[in-house]
Amino acid sequence: GDEMNMHVPQTHQTRAEVQELMLVPHCIVSPQANKPVMGIVQDTLLGCSLFTRRDTFLERDLVMNLLMHVGDWDGIVPQPTILKPKPLWTGKQIFSLILPPVNLIKKSGQFDEKPDRTDITAYDTKVYILKGQLITGIVCKKTVGSSSGGLIHTTWKELGPRDSDKLISQIQVLVNHYVLQRGNSIGIGDSIADSKTMGNVITIIEDAKTQVKELVRKAQEKSLGLLPGKDLMETFEGRVNTALNKARDDSGKTAESSLPTSNNIKRMVSAGSKGSFINISQICACVGQQNVEGQRISYGFNRRTLPHFVVDDLGPESRGFVENSYLRGLTPSEFFS
Repeated sequence: GDEMNMHVPQTHQTRAEVQELMLVPHCIVSPQANKPVMGIVQDTLLGCSLFTRRDTFLERDLVMNLLMHVGDWDGIVPQPTILKPKPLWTGKQIFSLILPPVNLIKKSGQFDEKPDRTDITAYDTKVYILKGQLITGIVCKKTVGSSSGGLIHTTWKELGPRDSDKLISQIQVLVNHYVLQRGNSIGIGDSIADSKTMGNVITIIEDAKTQVKELVRKAQEKSLGLLPGKDLMETFEGRVNTALNKARDDSGKTAESSLPTSNNIKRMVSAGSKGSFINISQICACVGQQNVEGQRISYGFNRRTLPHFVVDDLGPESRGFVENSYLRGLTPSEFFS
């Protein structure tokens, strides 16, 4: 196991140094880059995103439970947003109860410049906090993560380390209780795209393989136009890599765009809690080209990468291109790639 050593400060000078230099609130913002090194992560981050969505409505019993986790609650239940047929509160209302009195304008991870020019966006991608009230926007990593100019950084600058520390703690206690009540899980259904999308993915991969065959033919005939400062093989490898990487990215975009906003993997990626566009691409569409030091897998022995392939094979599969997705499953040679 790990070893731990404890040093007990004994003089007033040492105690003062420890209180100023080692106290957690004083370490929220790092002097290295003058930005926070602490922020909301993983479960709580996903919870923030789910909690502050427009369609999150809370019934009275859950609101009462959540209010018990608000540290400075004044005992007054806020006015419900919807009164009939039964009172309902929004997640934004309850989230606002723990916010410090600061102002903030932030763009969420899903913000798109063209459709989201207006103040009130179609997909709630602009976060407006006015005097501690969350007016619009889905709270994600860009707002409560360890980013410069985010909510934690703004609180630290305007109200000090203690209030920043309190904010981080309050968000975790409140949001984690909401996630506990709501629940969140990823099933196999979240990784399955529709049949039309899968047809498009297969077409994209087949087109890329056809391009590579054409590049092999041109390279063998020495009719391939050379890139500046590169010989024939370097030019060939560069163009093959570009074509195969483009196939992976295009198939991934196709798969991602087909997944609804209610998809749990997509929600995690958009919240910034875990995963990325590449993960969605590899799970649903195509794992893609495996590179070692920026190049396709080179021949290991006897002019081939694995015993499964013939000698001097320049095709995509023999040099590390995995056309299957993790959902469909990998062939033995793809697994070794």
